[in-house]
Amino acid sequence: MGADGQSATSKLEVILGREGVERLGGSTVMVLGLGGVGSNCVEALARGGVGRLVIVDHDIVQESNINRQAIAFRSTVGRKKTEVMQAMIADINPWAEVAAHDMFVLSDNLAELFDAYRGELDYVVDAIDTVSTKLALALLAQERGLRLISSMGAANKLHPECFRTADLYETVNCPLCRIMRKEARKRGIDHLRVLYSCEEPVKTESGEGSERRDRSNLGTASFVPPIMGQMIAGEVIRELSGIGGGGEAKRNAMKLADSIKRAGGECR
Repeated sequence: MGADGQSATSKLEVILGREGVERLGGSTVMVLGLGGVGSNCVEALARGGVGRLVIVDHDIVQESNINRQAIAFRSTVGRKKTEVMQAMIADINPWAEVAAHDMFVLSDNLAELFDAYRGELDYVVDAIDTVSTKLALALLAQERGLRLISSMGAANKLHPECFRTADLYETVNCPLCRIMRKEARKRGIDHLRVLYSCEEPVKTESGEGSERRDRSNLGTASFVPPIMGQMIAGEVIRELSGIGGGGEAKRNAMKLADSIKRAGGECR
């Protein structure tokens, strides 16, 4: 209990209720990828009171990560992302249980990773970059009945108000979604919940002398991946807590905001 007489979960209990917070405390969430989206998502899940986190990544923090990743500071450059993330979680919520896997997530090792958590995962967050692995994960989640939300592209985007959660097959204006839709159909993936942006990507130029695989034409705004990570964490927290997870309330709020905007009024 703090000097103000409140605990770390007091404000959560006001909006989610004690039972909602307890449900979060008893939940297990796996996050694959601790980049700009994944690291910010994990931070929000830890602050949101999720009791058990499984984090997976094999990278080290690099200077180029500082503009967008929750774990990237001058003091953490060169350290394992899983190590830094685990320390951050412990500093936020020392009662949270953390399982850290320092490994590359590949199509051929996914099953082994998930076998270790059979029947234990309440939610899975895909914050990885590799299309083949994202597809393998989506198929595995479908086969095993796992709740999964997958992050789509954050590169060359500037307007976070264009982010939407939707089924993959209902997405627009996202180059990564376009590739994913085509390949998902081939693999028999029926549904995949994603967070994507309907914004047309900003047109950029590749660096002089660079090759396409260098992806030097992909830039990332400091605020875009963190907002994506927070939005995904919001989806997870609402569903696991049982509070505000229904789509109807969100649709009604969006309809109200749109109608006020068309009428030239203000939201109050």
